[in-house]
Amino acid sequence: MAADPTSDSAAESPPPDPATVTRRLDGRIRVVWILRSVLIAALLAGLTVAIGRFVETPRWLPALVGGLTLALAVPYAIVRYRRWSYAIREDALYLDRGVITRVRTVVPLVRIQHVDSRRGPVERATGLASCVVYTAGSRGADVRIPGLTPEDADDVRETLKRLAIRADGEDAV
Repeated sequence: MAADPTSDSAAESPPPDPATVTRRLDGRIRVVWILRSVLIAALLAGLTVAIGRFVETPRWLPALVGGLTLALAVPYAIVRYRRWSYAIREDALYLDRGVITRVRTVVPLVRIQHVDSRRGPVERATGLASCVVYTAGSRGADVRIPGLTPEDADDVRETLKRLAIRADGEDAV
């Protein structure tokens, strides 16, 4: 007997384990990155104007510097967003990111010291938050997951905290 083509076999399979799902950042993080690029473009254009007061430069140079900065920064922010992902597994936190240089960071759960969720002024204005994971090791040994909703940042923080406590108990001497 042939299988019924209208049956939904996906409904019969269990849902994916949330601990194995690779997650993406909220799309509003692109706005944050582009706004930072606009600020950098304005600062570079202003610096070009200031230099022009001491050195003979074409009047159009500040516009060119600012325009080129934006022309490169906007596509960069879009590609950066597409390349950013993270996954929380039973053994570690995995981060994949990078435009020119691809970086994969693996943070073993037993190395996690503490986890913060943060909301700076720009993040609050865009309704976003970030999660900062501090690890045992050298100074500055921390990783940041930007572009999360405040609820997701809290969920990531609590999940990592719970898994780190469990992992530390398993590896305790």
